[in-house]
Amino acid sequence: MVEERITDGKRIAQLLASELSARETGPLARVEVIDADRDATPSEDGTPAYGIAVDEVDVGTASLFPDYVRVTVSVGTDAVIETAGNAGVPARREDDMAVLQVESGAAVKPAVDVIAAAVEHGA
Repeated sequence: MVEERITDGKRIAQLLASELSARETGPLARVEVIDADRDATPSEDGTPAYGIAVDEVDVGTASLFPDYVRVTVSVGTDAVIETAGNAGVPARREDDMAVLQVESGAAVKPAVDVIAAAVEHGA
């Protein structure tokens, strides 16, 4: 049996957007993907692919890199950093933003949990 690991930044971003858009209950029911650029392509500097909004307020951005997605979140920063550490999702603080690095398709579910914590604690 061959196991395929998704490590393409664009595909990871698509999976993440699907997860964020599909939730109709809990804190993620308030989240939507906004301003999606379907033609965005990964770059070494990061290409913004879409925004993340909570209750119609822009709170984050997903940017494409060749082998990961960087998600910046401006709400619930402390909860993001703590939850990310517990979930094994690389995260750091930059100014008043939390920055997540989603490195594979398998990391999407834990990243969604981190974003849910941000919404629950900060928005």
